[in-house]
Amino acid sequence: MKRSRINAVIKDMRNMIKEHGFELPPFADFSAREWQSLGHDYDEIRDNKLGWDITDYGLEKFDEVGFSLFTIRNGNQKMKEKYPKPYAEKLLMLYEGQTAPLHYHWSKMEDIINRGGNDVYITVFNGGKDGEKLTTDVTVHTDGRVITVPAGDRVLLCPGQSITITQYLYHDFVVPKTGGSVLLGEVSMCNDDEHDNRFYDPIGRFPAIEEDEAPYRLLCTEYPAAR
Repeated sequence: MKRSRINAVIKDMRNMIKEHGFELPPFADFSAREWQSLGHDYDEIRDNKLGWDITDYGLEKFDEVGFSLFTIRNGNQKMKEKYPKPYAEKLLMLYEGQTAPLHYHWSKMEDIINRGGNDVYITVFNGGKDGEKLTTDVTVHTDGRVITVPAGDRVLLCPGQSITITQYLYHDFVVPKTGGSVLLGEVSMCNDDEHDNRFYDPIGRFPAIEEDEAPYRLLCTEYPAAR
């Protein structure tokens, strides 16, 4: 994925967040140069991968399959004494016509909330512990309502609506091809992208980057060591 595209996506997401009345913490706007001088007082950001996360999952077709995220807060299951938070919070953006791949989490439970913009569809399947996609009906919790839908059904989230994603529940994200981008919120248990994503089709999680221009903002995987 070209750095110039990552830079443009961050700017688009930043603008959409402002349009919908959200304010991000100060570290959202730290430049790459500023990060070079920051000390251990910012280790929580480094260790828990807070900040910008733009990915094409290594597929090199971001406009079709990709995700843009900003992690606001997160605990750390590997360093519980240092970071005891049992929860995480993110904002997410998908462009119109964009999808994110089918996956589940072994440990994390999360609520996905449509914060504004376009609609989004969440495809749901029950998953097995070995990664299989089951054909059984799926029980879904949406804004205090419990419904049962067939395996592979798409649950529509209009702005303001949400869905609870439990462990082993396969889910993806599909945005209509018209209507603009969608801004989503995620409220969840601790997030661990390195060990807690089970993609149905094996893919990467973070992009390979072609450095065609300087970074506008560093991604959460790129922070330099503390000074």
